Amino acid sequence: MQSRPRHQQAPPRLLLIYPATHKLGWVKYFQLPSLSLQQVAAVTPPEWEVTLVDESQDPIPSARKFDLVGITAMTHQAPRAYEIADKLRQEGVPIIMGGMHPTVMPEEALAHADAVVIGEAEPVMARLLDDFLGGRLEKIYRAPIPQDDKLLVPWPRREILAGKRYLTTQTVQASRGCPYDCVFCTVTPYFGNRFRYRDAADILAEIRSFPRKLVIFLDDNLLGDPAKARPVLEGMAELGIRWGSQTSLRFAEDRELLKLVARSGCIGLFVGIESVTGPFSQLAKSAGQSLQADLMKRVRDAGIILETSIIFGFDDHDQSIFDKTLRFVEECSPSVPTFNLLTPYPGTALFRQFEQEGRLLHRDWSRYNHAEVVFRPKLMTPEQLYRGWLEARKEAYSWPAILSRVWKNPGRRFTNLAYNILRKGPNDRLQAPGEDELSSLPAIVTNSEESRCNQVAPGT
Repeated sequence: MQSRPRHQQAPPRLLLIYPATHKLGWVKYFQLPSLSLQQVAAVTPPEWEVTLVDESQDPIPSARKFDLVGITAMTHQAPRAYEIADKLRQEGVPIIMGGMHPTVMPEEALAHADAVVIGEAEPVMARLLDDFLGGRLEKIYRAPIPQDDKLLVPWPRREILAGKRYLTTQTVQASRGCPYDCVFCTVTPYFGNRFRYRDAADILAEIRSFPRKLVIFLDDNLLGDPAKARPVLEGMAELGIRWGSQTSLRFAEDRELLKLVARSGCIGLFVGIESVTGPFSQLAKSAGQSLQADLMKRVRDAGIILETSIIFGFDDHDQSIFDKTLRFVEECSPSVPTFNLLTPYPGTALFRQFEQEGRLLHRDWSRYNHAEVVFRPKLMTPEQLYRGWLEARKEAYSWPAILSRVWKNPGRRFTNLAYNILRKGPNDRLQAPGEDELSSLPAIVTNSEESRCNQVAPGT
């Protein structure tokens, strides 16, 4: 399908879609909006009318009243994104796709779209739209790889979220990029191998524009570069806000920085512990002169709710990893422990390794979601990995475990208890696979291996 130039007097109309992978029910009101699509809207020239559809809250409209449709997709969203794209293209409207998955799978995405944005959209969106209106839309728009530590992006357009209900729309991104390049992580391949920060004055001005006090930073590692983060923290300390974000545990080695984080209004942090044994327990982003347990206690004692992410399935993990992890969690008592299954995302070194070793079970991207085993582990079977993960989650959210963690976290006990209760429900609803399901796994593996050559775009 060719892009079509526009000759009407009415302004051109752009539809942006965030696909949903499953129905959320009432939980959708505790979600955060897509910041990436708000950023795309912000760099769209003002003569365009922009509509944002979040499929978790909105039905997909007919594309006929729009001139162009843009769809973003992470890996687990890709099948649904392609389904939407195919349907809307049948209505005669050109489709552009971007985001993590199309960036590493551009040829696959082009089977469902007229153009694909590789990398960050902000540098290329204006040219793409101009090309579209001029009837010269290209198939690939590749953002330049950032070469410095400055992040220059406009404030997101929050007004296009009108009528939608979220936990909050007061989300901010202060930085992008990461120098650690973990083999299982998509951040460095997508955002670059250095921390890039917006100007502190610009970040604080955006925060001052918010009508309420709660702010969520959507950074992958907000405190990754303490020198650049400090001016933001110091400014927030004067604003009386409350905020949460994701970072590495290493920041707590600097006791003065930890004090500043607490004083700036931090109420919660999400950190990656990754593994309690082996090489992935000593990642640069979390390893320093202090033990992880000591750093976790420092954060808890500062009155900050600490959510820790631990991954099961690394090549040094056998079935003993589940008990070792549960004992670690019991000893360190993070406010909210999170257990995930190792997922070899396309575009990562881990995916390439497992592909070369013939260990990928399938390429059903909808199942690349941290909650299903999509590869063959080295020291246990896929069934053993899944069952161990499930049982560890249930034990970590038993009432004795929850109450023990809450008691050991003296600050914000009520909030801590509420978070754990919210997590307990989904964990209680997890079901172990029956014997029939387990016995069918080898057949599933065999079929996926046989069909590997039939995939649309192997390699990512």
